[in-house]
Amino acid sequence: MVAARRNPRRLRVADDWAGAGTASVGMGAWWGAADRPGSDRWPIATGRWSHVSGSAVDRRLPPRPLVARDRPPHCYAPHVSDEVPNHAATDPAETNSTLQAAIDALERATRAIVGELDVERVLQLIVDSVRDLVHARYAALGIVDGRGGIERFITSGITAEERAAIGPLPRGRGLLGLIIREGRAYRIPDIAAHPAGSGFPPNHPPMHAFLGVPVRTGGAPIGNFYLTDKQGGDPFSERDQRLVEMFALHAEIAIQNARLHGRVQRLAVLDERLRISRDLHDGIIQGLYAVALSLEDVPDIMVDDPADAAARVDRAIDRLNTSIGEIRSFIMDLGTDAEEVAFGARLAGLIDELLLTSGGRMVVDHDLREAIGIDESLSMETSSQLLQIAREALSNAIRHSRAGRVVLSFRVDGDRAILTVEDDGQGFDVHAPRRAGHLGLSNLHDRAASLGGSVRIDSQAGAGTRIIASVPLSNAESSSP
Repeated sequence: MVAARRNPRRLRVADDWAGAGTASVGMGAWWGAADRPGSDRWPIATGRWSHVSGSAVDRRLPPRPLVARDRPPHCYAPHVSDEVPNHAATDPAETNSTLQAAIDALERATRAIVGELDVERVLQLIVDSVRDLVHARYAALGIVDGRGGIERFITSGITAEERAAIGPLPRGRGLLGLIIREGRAYRIPDIAAHPAGSGFPPNHPPMHAFLGVPVRTGGAPIGNFYLTDKQGGDPFSERDQRLVEMFALHAEIAIQNARLHGRVQRLAVLDERLRISRDLHDGIIQGLYAVALSLEDVPDIMVDDPADAAARVDRAIDRLNTSIGEIRSFIMDLGTDAEEVAFGARLAGLIDELLLTSGGRMVVDHDLREAIGIDESLSMETSSQLLQIAREALSNAIRHSRAGRVVLSFRVDGDRAILTVEDDGQGFDVHAPRRAGHLGLSNLHDRAASLGGSVRIDSQAGAGTRIIASVPLSNAESSSP
């Protein structure tokens, strides 16, 4: 093989990546896993190689990506190494193969961590991936505490039992502390021979070759990669260091993404608490407050107007029962995700609720076959209001009708959903004024009207009651483009 002659006026290309030579354009080894040479995303740079024979050979080289010049200078700090110098010349075909294999390995490692949103899982995947990337026996990610110490230490290649036998986490002394303080990468062929080494605690596995690389987010250090003992016994190479440094950039993004996802989840919990607080305040609490106001004068009018006093008490009982149903609904919605429970299953849950409330004194029949699989045709608002109508109608049956049997059914008639609740109770005259107010019946009409539907109530004294709610399968708001 002919020896290469380097032109000092041209930027040297790292031997481990592209062979000995010079490039006629500025480039370095900093490109991401997705930035393959020859891809549509990046153009190919042309390198010119000068040989002692005086001939020049053009060679295609991977370009320098834009991110390189945007990184802070300390990301490119020189490493400490006692390795032998790189070979001066390599076979071009072998070099291309080695480069492609390194990029493939980096891409596999990067793919392993993208898309994971749990912080704990992301950190462990990162450590496992970086160990596999450079074929190290052991790897760790030390998260710094901002005071020069280590607050967390995620490991790979060591069992939980072995880690427990070692004892407390490292505190950031020795070589680990050196990288924390100086914020740059280190490659060391033998840990024991380095002056910064502080030895190992009892039960710690022996380690020799060492590679340490900082990991940063937003320019601030969050931790460091620590890798030891490359498979085969060789020391870590400059290519290994650059692979880990490039992977650190992807690890930074994955950690930031997972942290942001965690913050979004916490904000979602806070938002849900605020929603519940508003619903309780604007609905249930206001209703209870109105009941209290309506009963304040009852002691004073019991003698002068006992009928009015009795009517107020009846209305208060109706409103309190409605509030009880709303509180029960809140509890059920908090216990499950309404979007994950099918409409038919939630209707069936109302039957269980009714049986529990009646203490077994009532027979409940149902026909909910057409409610199965109807969820795609019902908006969330429609299904929610239908459930509230069913709950109110069933509640009225148990509180007022003195019924022994109740039937709940659901069917689809063209583009409308039909919900029916029927009982064999004492019934009432739907045209007669209702002394107790029957607030629940008014709520039924209001809920159906909000969906563009209607409620029909059929009843007469001694003949039971039938409540039929008819609403569009999708309300106007949900079906609008």
